[in-house]
Amino acid sequence: MFEKVLIANRGEIALRIHRACHEMGVKTIAVHSTADADAMHVRLADESVCIGPPAAKDSYLNIPAIMAAAEITGADAIHPGYGFLSENARFAEIVAEHGLTFIGPSADHIRMMGDKITAKDTVQKLGIPVVPGSPGGITDDGEATRVADEIGYPVIVKAAAGGGGRGMKVVHEAGDLSAALTACRQEAEAAFGDGAVYIEKFLGRPRHIEFQIIGDSHGNCIHLGERDCSLQRRHQKVLEEAPSPVIDDETRSRMGGIVAKAMADFGYVGAGTIEFLYEDGEFYFIEMNTRLQVEHPVTEMITGIDIVREQIRVASGRKLSYTQEMVRFLGHAIECRINAEDPKTFMPSPGRVTQYHPPGGLNVRCDSAAYAGYTIPPYYDSMIAKLIVVGYTRDGCLLRLRRSLEEYVIDGVTTTIPLHQSLMDNDDFKTGAYDIHWLEKFLASEAP
Repeated sequence: MFEKVLIANRGEIALRIHRACHEMGVKTIAVHSTADADAMHVRLADESVCIGPPAAKDSYLNIPAIMAAAEITGADAIHPGYGFLSENARFAEIVAEHGLTFIGPSADHIRMMGDKITAKDTVQKLGIPVVPGSPGGITDDGEATRVADEIGYPVIVKAAAGGGGRGMKVVHEAGDLSAALTACRQEAEAAFGDGAVYIEKFLGRPRHIEFQIIGDSHGNCIHLGERDCSLQRRHQKVLEEAPSPVIDDETRSRMGGIVAKAMADFGYVGAGTIEFLYEDGEFYFIEMNTRLQVEHPVTEMITGIDIVREQIRVASGRKLSYTQEMVRFLGHAIECRINAEDPKTFMPSPGRVTQYHPPGGLNVRCDSAAYAGYTIPPYYDSMIAKLIVVGYTRDGCLLRLRRSLEEYVIDGVTTTIPLHQSLMDNDDFKTGAYDIHWLEKFLASEAP
């Protein structure tokens, strides 16, 4: 097992990794920008190193500074968390070239799954169902027209290197296709430095279902069930739950088995998530995230399995602690992402937290690095906390979540807690009758 792990991240996920390490007897090294000098993960880590000024490109994305910090502190592994460098294949290669362990999959696997065209082709060969669409990148308008006519409108044009909803355009009729291709190529080139695009069938009212997997270097891979991440705004997740209200035990076992076998055959090592659109009883692969997910706690709450701990174990060369037969699903969990944003306009609300009181009680978990007196910097993602609750049933979980949201106190900044409270009163949400387009309509009509 590692002696020292450098955590190449910040905020609640850095704190989450620190806690897992300390429970395993592993020392931690925090890296931070000047804006995060008083951050909780910096205060609690065994050692800390300042790696640059506030801008992420000069600190948390500064690979030479991170590697220098690892060298001077004697780290033997680096955990990238999520975001920042977590899916940067070159960073994983550099870590390995310096004789350290990257706590994540191989650079080759990161690179393959980071390109959506390559990822789609790869998983299709591994037996995972995919959305009908172009077999590769679209090179000209004529080819695009042929593909769109074959699969039928509406279609969606996507950037091959895209993410976060950028480089995506829905096309409802043939006359709009050429303009959409041009717009997507330009946006993709500007955002990702890669103008390649592809076309897929656009599904009208799908749900976003993802399966959590973990593989080791001994050929083992298990799944930990699915999460429903359909409540999204501008392709950004707002709330997640596990299990999904629309997936039964037989479907869970069947699809989980398919993805676990596929990733075992792929030789995947580490935690990963296979994401699908689900409509009319069918699953369609959309992408794989080769890292820890923001919403991993809902899976942990219904399985009792520490995913970060397993990440660290398999990265050190050990076998998984669990076989598939040992995985049990108990209860229902929901996670609310609490952002420092106006709940109506979603404008960021950085500033000083004057009072902070997280909710407590049975089966209530709050992953946050905030505290009274903490100043939320304006330079990074606005998510400051994740409230996760579990109940024996979904109805029981909702009642506990309502109570927990009422208890949560974050003063000094505006947060999205009122948005989550408004969801608790909506009949569609209470019955689980929503899809990936539902929240946008809700925000336009009923939200506070």
